[in-house]
Amino acid sequence: MFTFSPVGVIHSCFKEKFGIPRQPGLVPEARAILELLPPYSRAEAVRGLENFSHIWISFVFHACLGESWKPTVRPPRLGGNRRLGVFATRSTHRPNPIGLSAVELEKIIVEQGKVLLHLKGIDLLDGTPVLDIKPYLPYSDRIAEATGGFAAAAPAAPFKVQFSQSALDLCATVPQLEALIRRILSLDPRPAYYGKGDGKSIFGMKLLDYDVQWEVDGEVVLVNAVIPIGEMSIP
Repeated sequence: MFTFSPVGVIHSCFKEKFGIPRQPGLVPEARAILELLPPYSRAEAVRGLENFSHIWISFVFHACLGESWKPTVRPPRLGGNRRLGVFATRSTHRPNPIGLSAVELEKIIVEQGKVLLHLKGIDLLDGTPVLDIKPYLPYSDRIAEATGGFAAAAPAAPFKVQFSQSALDLCATVPQLEALIRRILSLDPRPAYYGKGDGKSIFGMKLLDYDVQWEVDGEVVLVNAVIPIGEMSIP
């Protein structure tokens, strides 16, 4: 039996599981800050890391703790219609809920006793405990002849994304917010059991400090509203 203590915690733009890209790098606009925790929050612990463009992050799927694992799962890339072995997928429902992501390291800030790693292209939920950080080594980590099984290529973006004028007006006040929303929704974050022909459906997700309300009609996503969470009306 092993017991691990987190070395850091993720402060992410993704406040809930719904909407998180299914792999790192799919949404370059998705940002997070990895804050190192004591006693690891020391400048010397990251000395030299600034020379690497990307890092590996080992983390815990903390929102899945307590959920049972199954030997087979239904990968979203296969439409949720086919079962594969859990070890042949990157499902969050694993015997040990541990994840691994390669993300871009934008910069490192050391201030007021804190060590903050600014990340891009993340697929991490806010509050994610980080177990370890390692530099990405292109000469060994990038394997040109590797094959990708059922996920040989990046997923297509099936949707065209449109915004209401009020949603555009709000997004104009927040740098990169429109691009972030557009990229996430174009990749169809809905569960795999939804299909293109399911008719009009309305959804919502929490992103940064906003509630994003959107609907799907055929192959078009319309962002109806982007509302600051503190201003949401309570029925």
